[in-house]
Amino acid sequence: MMINRQNWRTTLEAVCIPIAAILFSLVLFGIFCAAAGSNPFAVYASIYKAAFGSWHSFQNTLIRAAPLMLSSLCTALPARLGLVIIGNEGALVVGGLGAVAAGLALSSAPPTLVQMAMALAGIVCGGLWIGAVGALRYYRAVNETISSLLLNYIAIALLNHLVGGVMRDPSSVNKISSYPIPDVNMLGNIPGTRVHYGLIYGLVACAIAYFLIQRTTFGFAARTAGGNIRAARIAGLPVGKLTMAICFLAGSCAGLAGMVEVAAVHGRANESLNANYGYSGILVAFIARHNPLAATIVAILLGGILASGGILQRAHGLPDATVLVFQGLVFLVVLYSESLYGRLPFFKEPSTDSPQQPPSSEQPSVATV
Repeated sequence: MMINRQNWRTTLEAVCIPIAAILFSLVLFGIFCAAAGSNPFAVYASIYKAAFGSWHSFQNTLIRAAPLMLSSLCTALPARLGLVIIGNEGALVVGGLGAVAAGLALSSAPPTLVQMAMALAGIVCGGLWIGAVGALRYYRAVNETISSLLLNYIAIALLNHLVGGVMRDPSSVNKISSYPIPDVNMLGNIPGTRVHYGLIYGLVACAIAYFLIQRTTFGFAARTAGGNIRAARIAGLPVGKLTMAICFLAGSCAGLAGMVEVAAVHGRANESLNANYGYSGILVAFIARHNPLAATIVAILLGGILASGGILQRAHGLPDATVLVFQGLVFLVVLYSESLYGRLPFFKEPSTDSPQQPPSSEQPSVATV
């Protein structure tokens, strides 16, 4: 009975603190909008209208949520091992480049085969990219946060180099791009909607990640190593292999997000591939407390916020980057809220021990050795 009550309090804490952080972020964002000369409540109404106000707008939200789900796993999975990896954007870009290369190389093959090859190329390229971060961390003790962050810039430079060089389509003048993927090889839309199948990829990947971490011996070993790596080594767990495997899986999810972007949205590789979905995925992972299932819901909420950038510019005269300000405020408040876990009295398990009686004034207390 005690365990159930403790689990109930822990679950409630994990739900209430992120919600409170988001609400507080809304207050701060409202102050920012008021300082910019806009009515905060009108801005909130516009965000809701652009994100969830109609079936048309909700589809725009789902389109943006798909890469967020996948890229969030690039941070959520290594976090279970105690690693803080923020190389989501780099893995997404590299995965997109690999998918375009595979799609162009096999353009004459059957569409199903081409799509499978693009997905595999994105998974492998993204997995190897973050796998290198895990190798640097385990074998050379290089901080994974710094190395993954720096690899983002390398990936973007690689994108610009290849798109402007060997992969460049000579007909792309205003916006330098790679050769286009044939329309027949593009990912289609879910029947009856404008939402592409990348959303299915994201939902399935999050479900598999949750099952892998919470319901398998591999996940148990990863969580054990993340809780106490020294104890894991004493217990004989292969920490090195766990690190490499988790990092590869994390990068493969972000690489698959890059494949979805080029094979379902852009149709080619260009600067639009670097759309900050990777960085936004970090925020999704932290708000979801690195829970893959919760990441699906958070990704939809954040996707709605990203989808509202245009309407804020048209209706309120705010810059299109205003949603990035909101995103940054949420990230800062969520990071601060991490320090509140385990400290709020309401979420603590009340002690069942009977209080000790103070020593009587008539009888001196006896110190025990």
